Formats: sequence, structure tokens, C-alpha cells
Amino acid sequence: MIVGVGTDIVENVRIAQLFQKQGERFARRLLSDDEWQSFSASQFPESFLAKRWALKEAVAKALGTGIAQGVTFEQMTIAHHPGGQPYLILTSAAQERAQQIQADNWQISVSDEKHYCVAFVVAQSLGL
Repeated sequence: MIVGVGTDIVENVRIAQLFQKQGERFARRLLSDDEWQSFSASQFPESFLAKRWALKEAVAKALGTGIAQGVTFEQMTIAHHPGGQPYLILTSAAQERAQQIQADNWQISVSDEKHYCVAFVVAQSLGL
């Protein structure tokens, strides 16, 4: 059963400007510790940040909280299966909120082009 849906679109130049202005401080606010390692090795840091921004905003919408009620960007980690498919790991208040809405399975997708990045998230309750 679907218990939440979220989508977000971000203009890549907006994220690039934030990163240029705030630098590491911006990236640290957005990324989990695990994501920081991947970000540090990225050849395209602005694109990396734009994708994470869009995905995490979409997750927060699917949780029904937005980035509020104790849910923060750092509590969401976007990782990848060996084939490249992204998956979601939640901690702290984000994980607690997922349990409240009984979201135990997540489908996440992100796509980017020159000017925009878009993400779509479906939170499901499989009753596990």
C-alpha cells in the first residue's frame, strides 16, 4: 500500500550558487557522513548536490513532514546498489516518522539534465 508520495524539481544553477557561496558548510548540512565520502570523490560536485537536494526534499514530502518536525537532510542517506539503482537509508527522526506512517519500502528515482534535476519518491507499507 502506498503511504506517501513526494516529488521535487530543482534548478541546478540554484544549488551551484549555494555551493559556491557557502562551500563545505552547505554540503555538510545536506549530506550524511556516508554521502560525504562519495561527494568528496565526485567529479561534478554541484550535480551531486542537486540530485541529493531533490531526492531528500521528495523523501521529506513523502514522509509528510517536509524538512521540519525534527527531520533533517542529514538523516537521509542516498546510496546505490551495484547496478547503480539508488536506495534510501533513514536514521533518527526521519526513521521514526517512516515507522509512524508504516513506510517499510521506498522507491526513489532521480533524473537530471543541464538546467534541472527532478526526483520522485514512493513510500510503501508492505506490512513486513
